[in-house]
Amino acid sequence: MNIRTCLVGIAMLAAGVAQASSTEPSMQGIEFVQGEVRVTTHRGQDDLLSAGLGLAGLKAAPSPFADAQHPTAQELRRRAIQASWKGIADLGPLGGFGSVYGAVPDVPGREYQAFARIPGAHAPHRVLVQVPDKFDQAHRCLVVTASSGSRGVYGAIALAGAWGLPRGCAVAYTDKGTGSGYFDYGDYSGVALDGTRAKRGTALLEFEPAANGEGIAVKHAHSGDNPEADWGRHVLQAAQFGLAMLDRAFPEQAPFTPQNTRIIATGLSNGGGAVLQAAGMDDAHMLAGVVALEPNVHTPGHGRALYDYMSEAALWLPCALLDARFNTTPFARDAHGAPHAAWLTRCASLHAQGLLTATTPDAQAQEALAHLHRSGWTDQAMATAASSTALDLWRVIGAAYASAYLRRGAGGMPCGYRYAALVDGKPGVADAATRASWWADASGIPPGNGVGLFGGTDGSADPQLAGITCLRHLWSSDDADARALHAAVQALAVRLPRRDLPLWVLHGADDGLLPTAFTSEPYIAWLRAEQRQPLYWKVPHAQHFDAFLALPGFGDRHLPLLPYGYAALDRLWAHLFQGQPWPAQLPVPEGQARGAGALQRGMLGMTGT
Repeated sequence: MNIRTCLVGIAMLAAGVAQASSTEPSMQGIEFVQGEVRVTTHRGQDDLLSAGLGLAGLKAAPSPFADAQHPTAQELRRRAIQASWKGIADLGPLGGFGSVYGAVPDVPGREYQAFARIPGAHAPHRVLVQVPDKFDQAHRCLVVTASSGSRGVYGAIALAGAWGLPRGCAVAYTDKGTGSGYFDYGDYSGVALDGTRAKRGTALLEFEPAANGEGIAVKHAHSGDNPEADWGRHVLQAAQFGLAMLDRAFPEQAPFTPQNTRIIATGLSNGGGAVLQAAGMDDAHMLAGVVALEPNVHTPGHGRALYDYMSEAALWLPCALLDARFNTTPFARDAHGAPHAAWLTRCASLHAQGLLTATTPDAQAQEALAHLHRSGWTDQAMATAASSTALDLWRVIGAAYASAYLRRGAGGMPCGYRYAALVDGKPGVADAATRASWWADASGIPPGNGVGLFGGTDGSADPQLAGITCLRHLWSSDDADARALHAAVQALAVRLPRRDLPLWVLHGADDGLLPTAFTSEPYIAWLRAEQRQPLYWKVPHAQHFDAFLALPGFGDRHLPLLPYGYAALDRLWAHLFQGQPWPAQLPVPEGQARGAGALQRGMLGMTGT
C-alpha cells in the first residue's frame, strides 16, 4: 500500500464534500487491528465535532434518515455523534453550555476507524481517531479516551473531543468492548465497521456471537470476555492506534511517539475508570497525564465494587427512599407527590423476607435507610440515587454486568433475564428501521430503542423482586456462580500508576450512581498512602448525569461536572506544554446550586482556576 498516494487522494477532495471514505489494510505497528482501517474526511457541511450540526443542531430533534430502513453511514455517524452529546452534556436552555462554558466550533478533519482486539478476546473493540486539519504541529498532542457507560465509540466526544479537537489535538476513542453494535438473532445481522447493518458472513461485524441463539445479543454483556477487566488495555491500544494514524495523516512529520507527542488520557464514568486502569498498566510510560471524571474505579482492598452496591441499591433503595427526609427529592415521589406504590410494596417484601422487622411503612423505610447508612450510603448520595431508582437503572445494570462477569451468552443470562425486540410491550421481532437505528441511538445496555429487558420476574405483588434477589445472591452467597462473579470482579482491580504521572480525579459530591465513598475517595486515599500525589476535587452540587440537569426540578439542585473537567484539562495542558508547575494540591471550587434560573459563570466558583 502506498500511504502517501492515499493521503494525496484525500487532500484532493473538494472542501464542500461532506464525507468520502476509503479502506486501507492494517499496517505494521498495529497488529492488533482486525481487518481494514476505514478513512473518512469531514469538511464543508460536516465536521469532526458535531457532524455539521453545530450546537443548535445537537440540541435539536434526532437527525433524520432519508430512508429509515437503510440509513447511510454518514447519516448514522451524524446521529451517533448527536446521541453521544445528548447523553453526556446538559444542552438544555438553562444549562449554560456554549455560553457559560464549552463550545462546539466547526472542526474539519479526517477519521480513521478500525476494529481492534485484545489478545485472547472473543470480540473486538472499536478504535477511532479524529485528526483535525489544524493539528497543532508545534504542540503535538493526542487525547485518548474511552466511552462512558456502555456507549459506542463516540461516547466521550462531549468531553475529550470538545476539549481536544478545537485545541488542535488529535483524539483517539475506544468503545472499550461495549457499544451498540447489537446482534439480532431474528435475522442474523450485526453492525459493520461503517455502522450499517450487515448479515453474518457478509462483512466483519462489531459483535458476532455464537451461531445459535435467540433474541438480541449485546457486546458488553455477551462477548464472553469480561471486557471491564481489559478497559485499561483498550485505552492503551487506542493510544497506539492514534500514534499510527498520525503517522498516516502526516507522514512528513512521522514518527509520532510518546516521546515527541504528549498523550493525555481522559474519560468520564466507566471511561474514567478505564483511563485509571490504563494509568496503572502503562509500563511503557505512554501517558503524559490523566484526568478522570466520576470514575467507576475498583481499588483492591478499599471501597466497594460496583456490583456490590448496585445490587444492594436495587434491593433496598426503593424502601429507604420512602423516608420523610426525601419527600421533596426529585424522582422520590410519584407525579402527584405520593409515595411510589411499587416502593411501598418493596418495604413489605423486605419484611416478608425477614430483612426488616418493622411492621409499618414509615418504620420500614427508616429501618431500610439505617441499613444503607451502615453500609456506607450517605443521604446526599441516596437523594440523587432516587433518579436511578425511579428509572430502574440498578436492575438494568445488574442484569448486564452479571452476564458479563459470568461470561454468559444471550441465551444464558443469569437470573432468567434476556434481551429481545420490544413489539407492543412484548418480545417480538424487530423491524428493519428499528435495527438500523441501534448503532446510532442505543446506549449499549437495553432496554431502550426498541429492545426490552425481559425475565427475572414472577407473578407476585413485587414482580421484579425475584430477579433482583437473585442478582444480590450472586454477590452475597458462596455458590459456584457467586465465586465466579467475585473472581471476575477481582480482575477489575486498578493498579498503581507511576509516581511522576500527573493525575487528577474529579467527582461530584452528589453522585448517586457511583458514590464517592465507594469509588474515588478510597482510590485517592490508596494512592496517597502509596506516596502518589493525585489531585482530587469532590465538586459540591455536581452529580453523575449532566444530561439529567435539563429535567425540570432536578437541575435546580445541581451543577454540571463537565466545566470542571475542561478546567482540569486546561491546567494539564499548561503543565505539559507551557511549563506551568503541577500543583501538589488545589482548592476545590465552592460553587452554588443553579436554582431555577439559568446557569451563571459565578455559580461554578472557578474564578482564577
